Amino acid sequence: MDRSLTQMTGADLFVVRRTASAGAAADLAEGITLLRAVAAGDRPATLRLYRPEPTVAFGQRDTRLPGFPAAEEAARALGFEPLVRRAGGRAAAYHRGCLVIDHVEPQTDAVAGSRNRFSGFGELLASALRSVGVTAAVGEIPGEYCPGEYSVHGIGDDGRRVKLVGTAQRVVAGAWLFSSVIVVEDSAPIREVLTSSYAAMGLDWDPATAGAANDLVSGLTVGDVEDAVLAAYRRAGYGFEPSETSTAVQPSVS
Repeated sequence: MDRSLTQMTGADLFVVRRTASAGAAADLAEGITLLRAVAAGDRPATLRLYRPEPTVAFGQRDTRLPGFPAAEEAARALGFEPLVRRAGGRAAAYHRGCLVIDHVEPQTDAVAGSRNRFSGFGELLASALRSVGVTAAVGEIPGEYCPGEYSVHGIGDDGRRVKLVGTAQRVVAGAWLFSSVIVVEDSAPIREVLTSSYAAMGLDWDPATAGAANDLVSGLTVGDVEDAVLAAYRRAGYGFEPSETSTAVQPSVS
């Protein structure tokens, strides 16, 4: 087993699988609500998986750029809702062809181990993609959108590398939230909206680095990758409590 995977907590996780979106803003807000509930002891450690509505999630730094209002309008014009997230770097885009994973755990000193979480979950998600035939590795690739040291990329038969997974985390007293977005299907709209949004903000990037897992493995679906992610969690030593499948945000975490 990869050394980074041995650093994972192996906690028992209550799994929440959302079969329908509550809306872009509500989906993003639910992650923070879950974080606070877990920190307060009102919920157990939780793993939430869902397919998001078309969204461009801007970083806090993006909002300070003169071109930010134009970037928001560019996103709306292409059918993506612009939101500002509380964690992460530059703008990232996702839609129903993506899988979002929110992993929330209680921890007394939640700041401790933040770097290990980036490396450990990066390798866990890369292993999930490898299990469905994607040649995947952890590491930033030159020119990628929302660049990160622990992004997960895929490698095509021609050697071209494309970003497939972006990760971010948020910490509060008593708990942490680790969020990941895997781009599985339909990469063209994501490339298009990022190209327009980054141009409006005056940010350089290489559109060729934006791709989807099924650009590399034909026929791969979000469902395939969701199953692979859960299997990767099991291999990393996590247990699953009875799961919840629902189409709406539950009242206890709304």
